[in-house]
Amino acid sequence: MVSYESLKSEYERNWANLEIRPARLGEANATARKAINGKATYQQVERLTGVPWCFVALCHYRESNFDFDAYLGNGESLKRVTSLVPKGRGPFASFVDGAVDALRIQHFVGAQDWCIARTLYRLECFNGLGYNAKGVNSPYLYGGSNLYGPPEARAGKFVADHVFDPNHVDSQLGTAVVLHAMMSQDSSIAIDDNPSLAPRSEPDDEVVSSVLLMQQTLNKLGANPPLDEDSISGPKTKAAVSQFQQQHALEDTGLLDGTTIAAITRAGMQPVRTANVDLSQILKRLDDISQVVQPGGAIPALTGVTPGGQPADLSQILSRLENLAQLIQPGGTTPTPIATPSTGTTPAGLPIQLSQILNQLQSLTQALQGGATNPLSPTPATNTTVGVLGQLLSLITKTVPGTPPAANPAPADQLKQLVDLLSTLLSNKPVLGQVNGALGETVGKLLDGKKTALGIGGTLITALLSGVTASPSAGGLAGLLGTIATAVPGLSQFALPISLALTAWGVLGKMEKWAQGTAPPPKPTA
Repeated sequence: MVSYESLKSEYERNWANLEIRPARLGEANATARKAINGKATYQQVERLTGVPWCFVALCHYRESNFDFDAYLGNGESLKRVTSLVPKGRGPFASFVDGAVDALRIQHFVGAQDWCIARTLYRLECFNGLGYNAKGVNSPYLYGGSNLYGPPEARAGKFVADHVFDPNHVDSQLGTAVVLHAMMSQDSSIAIDDNPSLAPRSEPDDEVVSSVLLMQQTLNKLGANPPLDEDSISGPKTKAAVSQFQQQHALEDTGLLDGTTIAAITRAGMQPVRTANVDLSQILKRLDDISQVVQPGGAIPALTGVTPGGQPADLSQILSRLENLAQLIQPGGTTPTPIATPSTGTTPAGLPIQLSQILNQLQSLTQALQGGATNPLSPTPATNTTVGVLGQLLSLITKTVPGTPPAANPAPADQLKQLVDLLSTLLSNKPVLGQVNGALGETVGKLLDGKKTALGIGGTLITALLSGVTASPSAGGLAGLLGTIATAVPGLSQFALPISLALTAWGVLGKMEKWAQGTAPPPKPTA
C-alpha cells in the first residue's frame, strides 16, 4: 500500500535535487508571477480552510491555468453543475466558494502539516499516484525539471484514461517547478519542515484505511479496469465509484460519501442465508435420476432429515449427490447412507459444503455425458451458492444417454423454481409462509412480528372503551374516553372480533415460523 510515510524521503530527495531546465526557466518565472498576482484571492481561501495560499495557487494552475471562473476541483465552469468527477458540485457564486468545496472533498481542510514532502504528496494525490506505479516521476510535479524526461530522467504520460505512453513527454510545467520559481520571487512563502514536534493524524490520513477497503471491495465486485489498491482516491478510483453509484441508483458524484461507502460494503458482504431454503424440489429430481440409473432401486434414506417435512439443507444435497455418484460410477454397488451434518448447519460450514457439492456435480456431469475421466477442480470464482445452483440445475435437467426422458416439469416451471430459489438464497430476510403471507407480501412484511401485540392491545383498548360511560361533568382523560365510546355506537361489536382475530393470526404466524425454523433467536441473558 502506498502511503505518505513510504514516499516522504523520496519527495525530500527530489526537492533537494530539483533544477529547472534552462530552456523552461523564463516560462516558469512567468507562471510564478501569475500565481503571485492572484495571492489576495488565494489568501481568502487560506483563511477559510487553513490550506496555504501557494498550494491553492498551484492546484489552480494545473486544473484551469489560473481561470477564476473555473471550479478548482476539475476546471469546469463555476456557473453550472459539474459533470466530471467530482460530479454534481455547484454552481458556485465565486471562485473562493468552489475552492473551499474542492479542498474539503480532498480532506485538506484543517491539515496542519505542510512541510515540503507533505505538500508535494498532496499535490500529486490531487492528480493521482498513477505515475508512481509506472516508476516515473510525475510530470504533475516535475514537468520542466531535470527530474522528468530525457536526458536525465524517464519520460511517460497518461495520454488518455488508463492509457500510458512511456515515450510521451508532458509539456506543461510541474507544480514543484512553479513552487520553486514562486519562492525565488516571494520571500513570504516559507515551507515549514518541522510543523509540530508532537505526532498527530492529518485529516487526509484518517480516510486512508476506508479508501483502501473500498478499493479492495470494488475490485472484488469486478471493477474494470482493476483499481490500484493504494489507499488514494485518485481519478481511477473516483471513476469506479461513479460507475458503482450509477449501477445502484445512488447520487452520481464519484465521491466516497457515507451512503456510498455503506452501499459498497453491503454489496461486498453478499450475505448468504440457507437455513430457510426449501431444496426439496432438487432432492426430488436427484431421486428421479437415481431411479433412472438403477430402475427399481431403493432410494437411500438421508440422515440428518428430521420428520415432519423440515426443509432440506445443502448437506442433504451433498449426501444425495454422493449416493448418486456411487450408482453412476462403473461397477458401483448399491449405496449406503452417508452421514451428513444435522439440519441447520451453521453458515461457517457453508464454503466446505459448496466445494464438496461442486466436486460431485462436475464428476456426475462428466459421467452422464460419457466424457473425460478426471473432474476439474472448482475455481474459487465459482465456489458460490449461485454457481452451485447453476451447475445443479444443468445436472438435474439431464438424463442418462440412451434412456427415454422422464416426465419432467415444463421448462417455464423449472425456471420459476430456480428463480424462486435464488431469490430466497440472496434475500436478507426469510420468505413469508402461507399464514404470515395470507394478505400478500407487502401487508405480510408490514405486520410481520407485530400482529400479536397489535391484537392484544386492540382487545384491551376496546374492552376499556366499552366499559366507559359518558358523564357530563367528567373531565380530562375520563371525559375524552367517554366521548370516544359514545361517539361510535356499537364499538365493541366490530372492533373486538377484529382485534381477537389479529391476535390469533399473530399466534398462528409465530407457530409457522417455529415450524419453518425462521423464528428470531432468543435474546442472550447476562
